[in-house]
Amino acid sequence: MKNHHLLDSYSYRDILVERRPLRDADGHAVEGLYNAWILLNNPAQLNSYSTQAVKELILAFREASCDRSVVAVVFTAVGDKAFCTGGNTKEYAEYYAGNPQEYKQYMRLFNDMVTAILLCDKPVINRVNGMRIGGGQEIGMACDFTLAADTARFGQAGPKHGSAPDGGSTDFLHLFVGMTRALESCTLCEHWSAHTAVDIGLINRIVPVLRKPDGAFIANPLVSTERFDAWGNPAYGAFKAGAAREAGKAEMQGCTIDFSQLDAEVETMAYKLSLTMPDCLSKTLESVRKKKLEHWQRNCETNRSWLALNMMTEGRAGFRAFNEGPRHQREVDFHALRRALAQAQPWDEHLLARILPKAEP
Repeated sequence: MKNHHLLDSYSYRDILVERRPLRDADGHAVEGLYNAWILLNNPAQLNSYSTQAVKELILAFREASCDRSVVAVVFTAVGDKAFCTGGNTKEYAEYYAGNPQEYKQYMRLFNDMVTAILLCDKPVINRVNGMRIGGGQEIGMACDFTLAADTARFGQAGPKHGSAPDGGSTDFLHLFVGMTRALESCTLCEHWSAHTAVDIGLINRIVPVLRKPDGAFIANPLVSTERFDAWGNPAYGAFKAGAAREAGKAEMQGCTIDFSQLDAEVETMAYKLSLTMPDCLSKTLESVRKKKLEHWQRNCETNRSWLALNMMTEGRAGFRAFNEGPRHQREVDFHALRRALAQAQPWDEHLLARILPKAEP
């Protein structure tokens, strides 16, 4: 057989890549068939991706795509806090901020990473083990299916932290949830619970992962199961507040995180996909993905150029604020910024000093 892989071997540093046996409905390994598991491995920084990780993800998806024995790709992460919170803000703040020529090269890699997911010859399942925020939301939406822990949350961060969600959300999100919800998410950057995400069609299904000492699984007690609020607005999946939130936290006391049911759902999805004609499956994926690709390929290069230049102004300020600010305040002073710009204040060190959060004494 011809070897179509880019490299004969490679030792991954910032991600994990595993080939796990495909399992049937009874949990038995199917001879000669596998799923490729690609895991972000930066749990200390909520699985944000470094430049090195982005390069490795491009390679990992290409390798999985070429592997004849692979049925599906499972894209997930290490730990129980986050699937991915986007780019590594420390790297952004300390290297790319103020360096648009460098960030433009980085965004070439980012674009190639998203494209590698969209062009993978195998179905891609996003296993969401925690937060899927910012760029994490974008690479998650590039996948074909999403199965999530019911403790996960989903959303954007761009305009709050000096960017625009042009790494995929402005291209993909409205295809999942419609224009009105996409606009609200992309601009206000308010998070959705996993319950809301499945209810509005962003993801395929959710699975409980909180397990009580007696072994029973419970649904996430921090979200509402009411269908409507007092004014008739949809309330299902809204995050609880006040006394209700405290009661939910109390219910979680003593619970452990157990992903066994989520993993079983992932295995079931992959096995169902294996019971199809492989080329017909691949062509169907390509046809449906066209809706995402037509937006992505039209916009990703001009977005890359804008995002690079933005690192001289709002991007520089926003990422520095997140990286340098105290724990309770990692955003710029938005009103001070707007007042300064209204007075034609140029983007210089004086402006940054006015708007960056002050370090704790």
